[in-house]
Formats: sequence, structure tokens, C-alpha cells
Amino acid sequence: MKEISNSANINNLIQEYSHSFVDGNKETAIILAAGHGKRIKSQTSKMLHKIWEIPTVERVCLACQKGLDDANIIIVVGIKAEEVVKTVGKKKLVSYAYQETQNGTGHAVQIALENITNKNYEGTIYIFPGDMGLIDAQTINFFKNEFEKSNADMMVLTGIYDGPVEDNYYGRILRVPDKDLKGVDKKDAGKVIEILEYKEILNIDENKKYSAEYHNKNYKFTRNALMENREFNSGVYAFKFKPLAELIKKIGSDNVQNEVYLTDLISLFNKNSYSVEAVSLPAGRQGQQNQYVLMGFNNKSVLKEMDTIARKLVYEKVKDIVMIDDPDDFFIEENVVEDILEKDKLCLPLEIHLGKGVFIGKGVKLNYNLSIGKNTFLEGDIQFGKMITVGENAHISCFYGQKINIGDDVEIFDGSIIKGNVNIGAETKIESGVRVTGSDLNPCIIGSHVTVKGITYIFGSKIDDNIYIEHSVLIRKEIVKPTGVKADIYQVKFYLPEAEGTDAVKDL
Repeated sequence: MKEISNSANINNLIQEYSHSFVDGNKETAIILAAGHGKRIKSQTSKMLHKIWEIPTVERVCLACQKGLDDANIIIVVGIKAEEVVKTVGKKKLVSYAYQETQNGTGHAVQIALENITNKNYEGTIYIFPGDMGLIDAQTINFFKNEFEKSNADMMVLTGIYDGPVEDNYYGRILRVPDKDLKGVDKKDAGKVIEILEYKEILNIDENKKYSAEYHNKNYKFTRNALMENREFNSGVYAFKFKPLAELIKKIGSDNVQNEVYLTDLISLFNKNSYSVEAVSLPAGRQGQQNQYVLMGFNNKSVLKEMDTIARKLVYEKVKDIVMIDDPDDFFIEENVVEDILEKDKLCLPLEIHLGKGVFIGKGVKLNYNLSIGKNTFLEGDIQFGKMITVGENAHISCFYGQKINIGDDVEIFDGSIIKGNVNIGAETKIESGVRVTGSDLNPCIIGSHVTVKGITYIFGSKIDDNIYIEHSVLIRKEIVKPTGVKADIYQVKFYLPEAEGTDAVKDL
């Protein structure tokens, strides 16, 4: 897409795609998706890089819709704004805010809050990084419940880093020491003092201690202690709206990056006697096997790792329901996964077999006793009947608004292509290399007990039951068995339309 450079045009686009903010909804999620991501080294916006075939910003949006209750969602866009807005699209309760100049996370939230015109809004504000593409509704719902129980004014969702500390580029959570140190107020032990960014820690003199103030008391930390601190800031926050709106514009930019950090709100909240809490994922979700929900990415290798994790999660869901030849080489769109899980609840064996490299995209409806050969591609509104076999390297797809119906006991052989509006009747065979297409105006309807083979192309035609077609090109044709023919199967072979452009063809 061509990027819009004029901010007025972008704001017009945002207005067109934005849903009105609903004051009555007590939960609002802000998704930070304005940055391009220099380290990702791509012409595509970082926020549009895909994890399990869904752009990361859209994955965060979907998780918010599922994990919160009828939440307003504000997506902050900046670089590549047009692409991000058009990709996520018009969605219920989703609006956009334009951060023309990227001046930090705090500045992005300032921009987002302009979408809330009612300054007496009584709701809760949740903030999520747009690259946290593995966060799920369960995690969001857990964080929401913890914030509501705490009655805090601000809460940070944290993680525990389990890798080498030198690889931990996250901001550290500084808490009041819980040891019996002189001057430590017992009731303050464990309270959140601030979040210190990794780059700020690197800037600290190794021979001096870092001083942090909490409730008029100073606590000192060595540079090494800060580096060794494994509790990190996930970038997910919750706020009561009123204190957030009061203090968000007071954040300064006195730091290494000269940016407005959202993390600086902790100190401001503490100084203004607002309560700040931090919570990690519960013990059952902690550790390497669950820490993935807090992952973000700045480079292609981590993005690839996140996509691998997404595939493993899908495989764990369906591995005992569907036979998958290669757990490391397959794709099943998440709504199709949910449909498989719902069918499994009926306690009837699905008997679905997927070969290596099978791609099953959005809209596909699988059915019982279905075998799909390796490297076959399926996407669109495709409805399978029962007892169907699809060979290797086949391609079956249709555009939005089109539909493919495949009846019971159909066989589709290797390398066949079926596209568009197509209906295939029961016990039909589409043999190797055949191409069948139908358009919106000219759907292709193939009856039952039909065999199509050889170098055959069929477009927008209607084929009666009990027809055999071989080595033919049929464009907007109707084939009906002639009256009086007693044979069970009527054969059509070597049918070719009249050639065009023959004047340009000469013998060598």
C-alpha cells in the first residue's frame, strides 16, 4: 500500500474507520502500535508482521475483545498508519489515535486519551504493547481480576526472566526491599518504587549506587543488583481513569532516550499518594512453558520463535483429535481449531488426517473422515461433506462472499485446483491436474457421480449427474446426458472451444 504522508488525510482515514467511544463501557484497552520497529529490518510495519497468520496488533486486539467485557479499544498508530488501520479494519468498539511523532509510550497514551472526551469517565484503562502477539484472553482476564481485587490506582503486569541476565533487555521492577534493613518500613516492604529501563541501568556508574525514593525514604541499589533483578516489566498496565488523566501530562523526558516513558507514572503516582501494585502470572502459568504470553519482538528471530510457539500451542490442542503427520509443518487457522474442538465434544471420532505442510485457512469447515494430502492449501468458505479424500499439492480456495461445497465421498486427486463459487456433488472424482473455477456471476456446478480427468479446465459450467469428462475445456457450458442414452455414464472427451487469435500463429 502507498503510505499517506499528509496527517490530515490520515486523520480523515482514522475518523472513517473508528467506532464511537462508548462512555457506558467501564473498560478501555489502549494498544500501542505506532512504532515501525527499526530492528525488525522490514518495509512492513512491525505491528503487521504475522504470528500464526494474524498480524500481531490484531492478535492483541482479539485477545482484548475476549478477555475484557465489552471494552472500548483504542489503537495508537503512527508510522505506516494507513496500513495498520486498513489491515485491522473497522471493528465494533475499536477506534484509532494518530501519534504523528513517536515520542515514547507515555506520549502515545496521551494521544490515545484524547479519544475519551468525557473527562468524568468512570472506567478502567488497560494498556498493551501492540507486538505482544501471544497474549491471550486468560492472561488479560487474570490481570483484570487482580486489578479489581487490589483496589489499586495503578497495576503493572510483570514476568520473571529465566534466561541469562545479560540478555534481559526489559525494564526492571524496583521494589522496597523486604529484608530487615535499617529504615525500612515493614508495611512498605515489596511495594513498587519504579521501573528502571535497561538502557538507564547501563548508564549507571558501576562504582556508585542508584538511589530511588519511596514515601520520603531513599533506597539504594548497585548496578549489579539491578542487572540481576529478574522481575521485568511486561509493558501491560491497568489504571483508574481519573488519576491517569490527572498525571499523564506531567511525565517528563529527562532520560537517555529523551522520550516520555509511561513507566515514569509509577513515581508520579507514588508522590501523589496513589497506590501502585505489580502482579506476576500465577504459579501455574509461570515458567518457560507459560512466559510466552508476555513476549514481544524487535527482530525476525524472536518473531519466528513466537510463531513456533503459536504452532506448538495449536498442536497441543488438536494432537489427540486430528492426525497431523508433521507437528513442525502445518497450519490450521484458530477458528478452524475451535470448530474441531467443538466437534470433538460430540464424542464421535473425527478421523481427520493432515499431511505434512497442509495449510487450512480461515472459513474452512472440516468434517468427519477427511484425509488431506501433503502441501495442500485450503482457504475460504469451504464446506466439506463426509468421507472425502484430497490428494497432495491440491489448491482449494475462494474469495470473500464465494463458497465451495464438496459433497460426501468425493475424491480430489493430486495437484487439482478448485477456486471460486463451486459446488461438487457426492461421489464425484476430480482427478490429477484438473482445474475447476466459478465466479460470482458464473458459478460452477458439478453433479454427483461425475469424473473429471486429464488436462481439463472447467469454468462457470453446469455438469449433470453421471458424466465422464476427459481432456476438455468447458467455459460457461451445460452438459446434460442426451435423451435416450442408456449408458449409466455419458462421456465427453476432447471438447475444445473455437480457437481465437489464430492469425498470430504460424508454423516455424
